[in-house]
Amino acid sequence: MKLLIRNGTAIDPHAGSERRADIAVAQGRIVAVGQAPEGFRADHTLDATGLHVCPGLVDLCARVAGSAGEARAAAAGGVTSAVCPPDTDPPLDEPGLVERLIVSARGFDGPQLHPLGALTQGLAGERLSEMAELRAAGCVGFGQGDAPLRDHRVLQRALQYAATFDLGVWLRPQDRALAAGGVAHDGEVASRLGLPGIPVSAETVAIASILILARETGARVHLCRLSSAEGVALVRAARRDGLAISCDVAAAHVHLTEMDIGYFDARCNLVPPLRAQRDRDALRAGLADGTIDAICSDHIALAADAKEMPFGEAVPGASAVELLLSLVVKWAREAALTLPAALAAVTARPAAAARLAAGSLQPGAPADLCVFDADAWWRVDDAALQSGGKSTPFQGVELPARVRHTLVGGRLVHSAR
Repeated sequence: MKLLIRNGTAIDPHAGSERRADIAVAQGRIVAVGQAPEGFRADHTLDATGLHVCPGLVDLCARVAGSAGEARAAAAGGVTSAVCPPDTDPPLDEPGLVERLIVSARGFDGPQLHPLGALTQGLAGERLSEMAELRAAGCVGFGQGDAPLRDHRVLQRALQYAATFDLGVWLRPQDRALAAGGVAHDGEVASRLGLPGIPVSAETVAIASILILARETGARVHLCRLSSAEGVALVRAARRDGLAISCDVAAAHVHLTEMDIGYFDARCNLVPPLRAQRDRDALRAGLADGTIDAICSDHIALAADAKEMPFGEAVPGASAVELLLSLVVKWAREAALTLPAALAAVTARPAAAARLAAGSLQPGAPADLCVFDADAWWRVDDAALQSGGKSTPFQGVELPARVRHTLVGGRLVHSAR
């Protein structure tokens, strides 16, 4: 099918451009931005007058695998490529599991799914998985999800193997012993509320260990969901030294701090925890200067009763995939960034970190597109969210930017009513 998106403002973060231009699509790919090729006859026209058109969002942590409802929620958020952590049930440690997950995702009106394979068998942290076979099955990298990896020797062997075959290893940096029992940032709010804290050192000790082994092995490492100023500084220094390190931050941590916990608001029980204002400011600075590659949703759909208990006993996590675009636009306005610069953190840069063919409006690129109204405001509430999980720390907040259409491979998978 040939499609022409007319009269929109095309934003290509990969090129850093923003201009009024039509976009011509044929056979699932972009064939032109601006003047359509000679002889191009559209089978369908989409009017984008007053709207922006950008590459579909690339979400580096979205638990939407295996669920048609969550796939629809991701599409409603403009997400066209979603990296799925390996800590599914069962864990993604066998090629057959990975293949079935990818095939099932193709049957949903949602994003292209890119699984991470389990770094160790059963995520038990003891024996390495068959990473080469898992990559052949479709894994874009390997990690432990939120499962701890206690043995540095196992990690060393994993990084050695990964370096040999140029495989990416994705790790959430948290020292299990230092974080044990904690539920909030070890700071002023946790002390006042009597909540057990997770110190910043739980993150930085883990990062330091990973960087030492990455330097020794030459492995390509992606650090998932940084939360601290000290963590950003360690990554900045490592990148300056030439290490193959990339990283991301969850959208909630770009906006919120420990103060948002308020009076035991369990919706703010997140992993890693919301930290101090200086940490949030450092995360924003790291995004602006490119130290942090990407903003991810860190989406998980939780049942309603998962948060209806005391803060420390509530299941950590939040629904966020439908908020990702809006939270990025909100950050852009607060930080006085252009839309191409801000959207790069959810398009071109995460695509590069995961080595995905996505995040660009260049001719020949997949027609994975997000059409949105940057000036539309909407209120986050249960009725506005398609996800089966409604818990979010942004409940009741008015946010800018609303997705109007989402296309995956040139096929319309979402249109707002």
